[in-house]
Amino acid sequence: MTITQTLPYFIIFLLFILTTTPPTKAQPFSCKPSSKCNSLIDYVSPNDTTISNITTLFGISKNLLSFLGANNYPPTTLPSLAIKAKQTVKIPFPCRCANGTGTSDGLPVYKVVPEDGLFHIASDIFGGLVLYQQIQAANNIADANKILVGQELKIPLPCSCDEVDGQAVIHYGHVVPAGSSVEAIAKQFDTTQETLLKLNALADPADLKAGVVLDVPLKACNSSISSDSRDYPLLVPNGSYAITANNCVRCKCDAANNYTLQCEPSQIKSSIWPTCPNTQCNSVFLGNSTSSGCSRTTCAYLGYDNQKIITNLTTVSTCSTSPSSATKINSQGWRWNFLVAVQLVLLSLYLFQ
Repeated sequence: MTITQTLPYFIIFLLFILTTTPPTKAQPFSCKPSSKCNSLIDYVSPNDTTISNITTLFGISKNLLSFLGANNYPPTTLPSLAIKAKQTVKIPFPCRCANGTGTSDGLPVYKVVPEDGLFHIASDIFGGLVLYQQIQAANNIADANKILVGQELKIPLPCSCDEVDGQAVIHYGHVVPAGSSVEAIAKQFDTTQETLLKLNALADPADLKAGVVLDVPLKACNSSISSDSRDYPLLVPNGSYAITANNCVRCKCDAANNYTLQCEPSQIKSSIWPTCPNTQCNSVFLGNSTSSGCSRTTCAYLGYDNQKIITNLTTVSTCSTSPSSATKINSQGWRWNFLVAVQLVLLSLYLFQ
C-alpha cells in the first residue's frame, strides 16, 4: 500500500485523536486565597470494589467515619462493604485555596505502577476528576510521558471554600450524569440555576456537559456551635452526618427538620478520651427534648474542648403566633360598631311604620 493510499486512513486516525483527547485547559473551582475547609467530590468506580479500596485510593482510610457520614452509611458499616461498578460515592477531603483556586490539601497521593501513564491515572483510576495536565503541573513533571515506577504523585482534586450568597456552604464536586440539566441539578441539591451557572462560569444552561465535575454548593444545617469549639465550623449537608467530639457525638442534617443540626451521643468509642464525657443538660440527655405548654426545650450540642463536651438547654416556641392586641381591639371595635348600626336600622324601621 502506497503513502497516497494510506493517507486517508491517517487523516481519519488523526481526526479521531483530536476529537477524543480531553481539553488541555481545566476549569478549576474559584476560591479565595489562604482558605482551608472540608469538601466533597463524586467518585464513580470503574469496577466492582470495596469501601476499603476506595478510601485507600483517596488516602482517607484513617477517616473511615467521615466517608460513612458523607454517604449516610451506618457508623457500623465495615470497610469490606462492596461497591458496584459505576456506583457513585462521595469522597470527603481537606481543601486548600491558593492563587484563586482550590485543590485537595495533601491527598490523595498515588504511587505509580508499571505500565502507568498520566492520562490513564487521571481518566481511568481517578475517573476523570482531574486532567493529566493538572497532575503534571501539581508534581512539576517536565515531560508527561516520563514518570517512574514507585513515584508518588499528588492528585489535585478541585474544591472551594468560598461562601455563596453570604452563607457558608460545602462545595461538592458533582460528576454530571448523562441526560441531566442545570435546572434538575439545582432542584436536586436545593440551590438555584443562576447560582450554578455563576459558580461554574457557564454562560448558558446548554453549555453543561455530561461527565464534567460541577461545583455544587450544599447548604449546611444551622447549629449553635461555639466559635471556640475545636470542630467549628461544623458544616453538615442535608442527608448526611458527622462524627465529632473525638468520636463521642453524632450530628446529622435533615432538610425536613428545617435544616437544624441534630446531635446525640454517637455510641462509638472515643478516639482520645478513656470514656466519652457527660453529654447531659441537667436531667435532659443530648438530643432529647421536653415540652411544657407552648415551649420545647432541647439539650443542644455547643462543641468541645480538650476536657469536655459543651451542651446547653435551648427553648423554642411551638405555638402559632396569636393576633396582636391592636388586631384584637380593632376586631372587637368592628363588631361593636356593626351591632350599633343594626340596632339603629331596626329602631328606624319601628319608628316609621
